[in-house]
Amino acid sequence: MLSQAEADALIAMRKIFSTPATISLPAGSDQTHELVGANERERFLLDLSRGTIRLSKFKFQTRARSVIVLVRLDLDSSPHTNPDGSQVGRTHLHLYREGFDDKWAYPLDPNPFSKPQDVEETFKRFCEYCNITGIPHFQQGLL
Repeated sequence: MLSQAEADALIAMRKIFSTPATISLPAGSDQTHELVGANERERFLLDLSRGTIRLSKFKFQTRARSVIVLVRLDLDSSPHTNPDGSQVGRTHLHLYREGFDDKWAYPLDPNPFSKPQDVEETFKRFCEYCNITGIPHFQQGLL
């Protein structure tokens, strides 16, 4: 369990890929990439997945300390119900919230996520949102 201040600091911390590689997400893919924090003591994981049947379904997620989800972007996923009963649509952003982990989701803000249907652009914006630098090439041919 993290305090909100700790989670916010981890989200804001600059991160880089420990072994940069071209990113491609064919149908049914489920990948994890290691990230290193600016202080080199913190390690992060970037999870990427794509649906098998609904090819427009993607998940981009950053984790800290192996298990704590900091930010998760769901594209064309199932609608989400928050702990207070409010609902958000199929494309939404989960943010760590103290006491709730990643149980809260928010409608996607068009700034910075102006084109959620453009997966390459949205991946880049997600990395920027999570302060991931040195973003590897995203192979469009497999979209």
